[in-house]
Amino acid sequence: MASTKKRLVIIGGVAAGMSAAAKARRSNPDLDITVFEKGEWISYSACGLPYLVGGLVEGPQRLVARTTDQFAQQGITVKLHHTATKIHPERHTITVVDGAAPDQPIEVPYDTLLIATGARPRRPNVAGLDLEGVFNLYVMTDALAMQAYISKHQPRHAVVVGGGYIGLEMAENLAHLGIKIHVVQRPPQLFSHIDKEIAEEVAKELERNNVDLSLSDSVLETCEGDHGRVSCAMTSQGRIQTDLLLLSTGIQPNVEVFAQAGGKLGETGAIAVDEYMRTNLEDVYAAGDCAEHLHRLTGKADWVPLGTTANKQGRIAGENIAGGKAAFKGILGTAITRVFNLGVGITGLNEAKAQAAGFDYTTAVIDSTDIAGYYPGAGPLRVKIIAERGSGRLLGGQVIGTGGVDKRTDVLATALHNEMNVEELSWLDLGYVPPYNSVWDPVHVAAQVVAKKV
Repeated sequence: MASTKKRLVIIGGVAAGMSAAAKARRSNPDLDITVFEKGEWISYSACGLPYLVGGLVEGPQRLVARTTDQFAQQGITVKLHHTATKIHPERHTITVVDGAAPDQPIEVPYDTLLIATGARPRRPNVAGLDLEGVFNLYVMTDALAMQAYISKHQPRHAVVVGGGYIGLEMAENLAHLGIKIHVVQRPPQLFSHIDKEIAEEVAKELERNNVDLSLSDSVLETCEGDHGRVSCAMTSQGRIQTDLLLLSTGIQPNVEVFAQAGGKLGETGAIAVDEYMRTNLEDVYAAGDCAEHLHRLTGKADWVPLGTTANKQGRIAGENIAGGKAAFKGILGTAITRVFNLGVGITGLNEAKAQAAGFDYTTAVIDSTDIAGYYPGAGPLRVKIIAERGSGRLLGGQVIGTGGVDKRTDVLATALHNEMNVEELSWLDLGYVPPYNSVWDPVHVAAQVVAKKV
């Protein structure tokens, strides 16, 4: 007798996909849940990959939240090395190819389908990127391949192409392995998410740690050495010797299979979804890096691919697929990273995004210390706040320093979430004791300064 259970099929088994599967199972024990993952790893922290390569994380299993066996115990079937190649919305099926039998595609029925296909690295059109020693870092297998290469060939020089999250984190982690680092980036400023006053401090920190920077530069081609591996990068500013080249030039959403089935993409190029994570295709949801995200400040669709957002969207999708009615309330783009001894945090809009969104805004930048300045161990802390003229509404904040960056970033994110103005922010009842803070937190001070300008 055929099963009468409703069939949930999920394409993609990392952040959003497995978060959705777990939530759907908790909400509805009767669902038949199958996940197809094209790779060999599921439910792991991709944000931990730089630290795996750098040796701070002891082995890939430390990054895995739950294994296929653990999901199986919950009644969730995970099929690795299975790639969905086509969606047939008119008959509620997908075509799947098993990596072990690529010439024998199968058609799998669904009652509800979740697209959680994530994103993939953008590869520039540069000659020589197929050489041994050239890497991307986006999935677990990338990190393991780079680890094996470093162990085998002991590179002394590395070129990191791109100064975003992964590029900067990998510059630090490769440097900790004793490798000399050269960062090449086309834009004139590192870390495009932050503004110039903050980015300048990031550049100084890299240079303090013996990292060479080539800004307003781009790789034109790579060179092959006598050993058959990459040996140099030819850039618009000259030749850079290297034994390893990491491409960190951005990512793009994996939407092709969905789009070919008549799925609607948004202006960002990611899958258009409503607040319940539904797409325009009947009984098809999408979540994570392949889907758009509502920005709480602009009220418009945006695409800010982060692990935190992917897990939240997956949870929302899983609850709704199981019969609930949860709404995703949107993002602020809150993120934080570490560059050697500096933490860098951002939430809300930077100046470029505030201007693009049509806000009339003003800013304040203050330099302070992370704890009471007289207390031993106090370090520098810079806070920038962006506020709307007239209303004083908080629009964004950026923080950089040697300590306390995370808590200031989170205070600003909480204020943004609750649509506070800078006057209200300046009077928040925040904790104070000299080993942890000054009597006026740097966020208070920055809010007070910008409040005088609005």
